[in-house]
Amino acid sequence: MAAFTNRHIGAVGNDRAALLETVGFDSLDALAEAAVPGAIVLHAPLNLPPALDEAATAAELAGLAALNRPRRAMIGLGYHGTITPPVIRRNVLESPAWYTAYTPYQPEISQGRLEALLNFQTMIGDLTGLPTAGASLLDEGTAVAEAMAIARRVTRKGAVFLVDAQVLPQTLAVVRTRALATGIDVVVVEGDLVEALQNHEAFAVVVQVPGADGGVRSAEELRAIAATAHDNNATVIAAADLLALTMVTAPGQWGADIAVGSSQRFGVPLFYGGPHAAYIAVRHGLERQLPGRLVGLSVDADGTPALRLALQTREQHIRRDRATSNICTAQVLLAVTASLYAVYHGPHGLRAIAAGIHHKARRLAAALASVAPLAHESFFDTLTLSVPGRAAGIVETAAQGGVHLRLVDADHVGVSVGEDTTEADLAAVAAAFAVGAPGEATLGDLAGHDRAIDYLSHPVFNTRHSETEMLRYLRALSDRDFALDRGMIPLGSCTMKLNPTTSMEAIGLPGFADLHPFAPAADAQGYLRLIDLLCAALAEITGYDRVSVQPNAGSQGEFAGLMAIRSYHLANGDDQRTVCLIPASAHGTNAASAVMAGMKVVVVKTADDGSIDLADLRAKIEANADTLAAIMVTYPSTHGVYEDTITELCALVHETGGQVYVDGANLNALLGLAQPGSFGADVSHLNLHKTFAIPHGGGGPGVGPVAVRAHLAPYLPNHPLLAEAGPVTSYGPVSAAPFGSAGVLPISYAFITMLGADGLKQSGQSAVLAANYVAKRIGEHYPILYTGAHGLVAHECIADLRPLTKATGVTVDDVAKRLIDYGFHAPTMSFPVSGTLMIEPTESESKAELDRFCDAMIAIRAEADAVGAGQWPADDNPLRNAPHTQHRVVADDWTYPYSRRLAAYPGGLVLGSIGTGSSDKYWPASARIDGAYGDRNLVCSCPPLDSFAE
Repeated sequence: MAAFTNRHIGAVGNDRAALLETVGFDSLDALAEAAVPGAIVLHAPLNLPPALDEAATAAELAGLAALNRPRRAMIGLGYHGTITPPVIRRNVLESPAWYTAYTPYQPEISQGRLEALLNFQTMIGDLTGLPTAGASLLDEGTAVAEAMAIARRVTRKGAVFLVDAQVLPQTLAVVRTRALATGIDVVVVEGDLVEALQNHEAFAVVVQVPGADGGVRSAEELRAIAATAHDNNATVIAAADLLALTMVTAPGQWGADIAVGSSQRFGVPLFYGGPHAAYIAVRHGLERQLPGRLVGLSVDADGTPALRLALQTREQHIRRDRATSNICTAQVLLAVTASLYAVYHGPHGLRAIAAGIHHKARRLAAALASVAPLAHESFFDTLTLSVPGRAAGIVETAAQGGVHLRLVDADHVGVSVGEDTTEADLAAVAAAFAVGAPGEATLGDLAGHDRAIDYLSHPVFNTRHSETEMLRYLRALSDRDFALDRGMIPLGSCTMKLNPTTSMEAIGLPGFADLHPFAPAADAQGYLRLIDLLCAALAEITGYDRVSVQPNAGSQGEFAGLMAIRSYHLANGDDQRTVCLIPASAHGTNAASAVMAGMKVVVVKTADDGSIDLADLRAKIEANADTLAAIMVTYPSTHGVYEDTITELCALVHETGGQVYVDGANLNALLGLAQPGSFGADVSHLNLHKTFAIPHGGGGPGVGPVAVRAHLAPYLPNHPLLAEAGPVTSYGPVSAAPFGSAGVLPISYAFITMLGADGLKQSGQSAVLAANYVAKRIGEHYPILYTGAHGLVAHECIADLRPLTKATGVTVDDVAKRLIDYGFHAPTMSFPVSGTLMIEPTESESKAELDRFCDAMIAIRAEADAVGAGQWPADDNPLRNAPHTQHRVVADDWTYPYSRRLAAYPGGLVLGSIGTGSSDKYWPASARIDGAYGDRNLVCSCPPLDSFAE
């Protein structure tokens, strides 16, 4: 066994033997043989290279990074050189307290990152001049597509979406992909937008500020566009550079209804295209149309202001096919980084950075104008220069001088100045154009824009500019959160496993971190090699033929896979095949993604044993035989069971001409045991942030590669700016960057490399063992809702709390919040069945931690029984009052009918050193939060300080 496998799997040796004995087996192989249906079992080992140890893997990654040649990135197009403050890089991007946290669905234990996200929303709202901003989207291209969808929902006219010709080319391509299946006519306007709005029945227009070629329109021009759009009942979308907004008029002030863009240049490395946090902000009246997460202010049970995710009824996990978007994972870790960049620099610091960039661009313009006429003399940071017939030579000369420029076409070169641009870089650019280094002379302006520093006035952006204060702020925020560095996060269907440190270290290497996504392929050979190796490994693990890593979230992987199915049917002349069958127990993203892909959702019932009702499936297939496009199923099922009918299901759908989409959310239970591509599936998306150890980051980043059989391979996503990204027969890109969130792909590659075939199989088996151990230990206290063959579950189990609630009045919320007092993040609540907890311990947890969790659940059952017996009032007991904050426990008055010790230390208190059995208690920052209050009184930006006063 490779050394890393023993490091990764929590229960090995005697502990593994004890777990196996509890569940009634003598080996992992025997357990897997009993649990996994024989029809799908993989009998041969995976064909992967031998596992490497951690040192060898680190060396291999360093070698791959060295094959990349980042040079100074001056290409632009929405990706810019930036400087990540070391205090943020070290204490956020590289800190497990931040990157191992989950989406803040349990707000009482998530107040730190919720505050950082509220700072992000405040920053976006201030800079865009719009009142409500979301907590991040996936990238600028998909953000524009989401804005288009908002406009389509709220503007009941026409089908034309007008696009400024200066929109970033990757954005235009993503928008066209989204429009394909929804009947939207994307019209690119090369001329006057005002005239175009008068000539088209458009429901919306998008304007790029500044344009892709760097040009800046005056505020008067922008107001005229907005006024004409509104006169014609069209929505105005601004795709705006966030740093430029520190100097140019806010979109909300010139009439934009929606503003979107990227926050990458606020301290987030280039990462060869991602992950980066996009932003979206909207005018009053559009709040409930926002896609993705929204942080809002509420109050807890003690009346203290507290934060939570607001208006969740918009989201896919609740509204399914009627959701505002299919987005689940966003880009929280990167949004946090961007917000903290703004906190650290403050409004005046950001303005100084922007002004410095603009000044360097003006100096460069003055140096070059005599030999290369400018496309515009009003610009922020980007110049487009006319050099007839000489563009390629100039770009090559600049590369030799250490700078990447944009080759626009044979006659034009683009130059974009970033925060990290030095005088030596400016001189190298000038030399490429055969002129001397820039002097103090300047050329160009901001088209009359002269924005006052009317933003980021909240104290949080004006009080932490020293490294000491910033360091302490970061520590204080992280101390408020519960992440994997504190304890197990047994969230069902989320796979919160170890994020190996060796894997994480590589992403900070300059060769991986500093490369622009549109750098020449010759300078990205390390990335291209890594992506090829990773895709080959993922194809082998899943049994598919081809893999694309472009989708930068599971939701985008779903969309990409469904678009491949759609394209396949269209290519075969079956344009009537638009029905997608989805089980009632499916993830909400499935239905939302199907609608985005232009499909009609038909729900298949669940049988009493939790499996798909095959009789209903046959009926639905027969009723939609000529129009069936696909079925989407999760395997193992969201009920935590290996269904033995999966091969029959695949055959039934194929016989009618449909395709089978297997959602890869639960792939952890199949590692080395079964391959979806071999047991009948045509396409899956994978979640690298689940199965393959990319950290969740508090709600992102995620990566959702799409894997397909050969007949769907021609329809994997591609990209207009990089031929290597996908086939020419594709429908287009689903993400702004050619390889999506490429910057975190080294994590999954290292994970697979260190485990090898045997380690991956043991990981899958150990995940199944851990789930069955938990089910066995708590099963007599909480019924396990569904089991498969031999009474076994897969990698997760569903504890049914409904009988407990009926007998005692104790709810699933009470149990979840009481687990916080015991030092745990709650399992998944009320999904896929209301009134239950779905528990997924993963392979990474030790027997001691599994026992600690089981002991807590058993103790909570005893507390609930005491409530049912009348020992404590139904409305005043340790469960109903959970979680207990430090403030409440140390208050002078204690009026509860149980002790302070039971409130705060229900699992017991051991003093002394950690090595002798002591542990430090995690104190939640908030008591139980009133979610409804926050939705009724929506506040989604930093509140004034007096709102926190007693």
